[in-house]
Formats: sequence, structure tokens, C-alpha cells
Amino acid sequence: MLKDGEKGAIIQRDKQTYAVAPHIPCGVVSPQLLRKLADVAEKFKVPALKITSAARIALLGVREEDVDGIWNDLDMDKGAATGLCVRSIKACPGTTFCKRGIRDSLSLGMKLDEKYHGMELPGKMKMGVSGCPNQCAETCIKDIGLVGFGKGWKLFVGGNGGAMPRLAVELAKDLDDEQALKHVDALVEYYRKNARPHQRFGMMIDRCGGFEAFFQMFFEANPELKPQSA
Repeated sequence: MLKDGEKGAIIQRDKQTYAVAPHIPCGVVSPQLLRKLADVAEKFKVPALKITSAARIALLGVREEDVDGIWNDLDMDKGAATGLCVRSIKACPGTTFCKRGIRDSLSLGMKLDEKYHGMELPGKMKMGVSGCPNQCAETCIKDIGLVGFGKGWKLFVGGNGGAMPRLAVELAKDLDDEQALKHVDALVEYYRKNARPHQRFGMMIDRCGGFEAFFQMFFEANPELKPQSA
């Protein structure tokens, strides 16, 4: 029996089979990739495929003896579906495809995914990038979320969609792409240095004394990022 997460396999409800969910950056797939997933699923008689909330395509009901063969045939990144790390970056189509897109969320999401996906941290971290205020990437419940507006990105922190849900709070606004990436860099580093084991971003904010106290401490640690009005 594989340990949960070992070889990129996640134990299922029956305690006998596994889910295999290769990493698909921002959920963007090609027809060739879809065919490969379908071919591998048919070859190994996988009972079902499921599009996950993290925009992966999971192969469900995989037998332990097939795990290595599936990964070999897929030849894809196992990604980080479990563990204390940055999970898949969720991004909407943004200005690349969506008629409502204001900002290029897909491009920015890909950059975040390339840099952060799988990075080990004190607790798990989820990020989202939405190209407009409709927030189709559910950025309001992400540890770090970016939302596109006419004057630039709004940056939100501390959201959580888990057992103790909470909405993220606005930390900065009117950011261009470069500024947004610098803010995210600083937030991840601040979290890495200050969060306790298994503590989500919002819980760390609470331990700092609430958002206002965190706001002050974060910008004191990163004065070059401090908003002019703050």
C-alpha cells in the first residue's frame, strides 16, 4: 500500500485504489494532451476521469500496480496535489479569451505557477488570479489572490475555502504585472519566515493581531512596496 501522496498517488475512499492527477498549469490543455489522458485511461481500465477544483484532470480508481505504468505513459509532472506547499495556481481565461476580461490573468497565473507551484512552505497555500471582478478563479477565498480592475490588479490575502472559511482582505491595488509579482514574492517570503507549521495565511494574520497589524508589519518589512496613501 502506497502512502498518501507517494508517487503522486492519492488514496481513495475504498482504501484500495488511488487518484492520479498530473499537474496541468492553470488548467490549460491541448487536444493532444486530452487524447493522451484518454488513451492512458483506456489502456489501464481507469473507471473515471474527473476535472478537479484545481483544474487538474484526475484519473480515479487506479490500481496500485498500475501507478508506475500510468506515470510512465503520461510523462507528465506529478505536481503538488498534497502536502505543505503551494498548490496549483487557479486562473480564469482573462483577456486571452474572455469577453469580460480586463487583465491578462492567464499569463500572470502561468508565471506564478512556474515559480511557486510545489514550493514547500510552513502550510499549504492556494493562489488565484482573476481577470475581472467576477472572480471566476475564486480569488476571494485564496491565501493570495489577484483580481483585475481598470487601473490594475487588486491584491488580496488571507482567504480560505476550507473547514473554517474566510474571505481575503485587500492589501494593495492599482498594481501592474511587475508590481503584482513583487508583492506576491514578498508575501510568500513573509509567510515562509513567520507562519507556524500547518498555519494558513489567514491564521498567521490573526496571530499577528489582525489585518491592520499585519498590514503595518508587512509594509514595515517591505517599505519599497508600501502604498503612498498608507
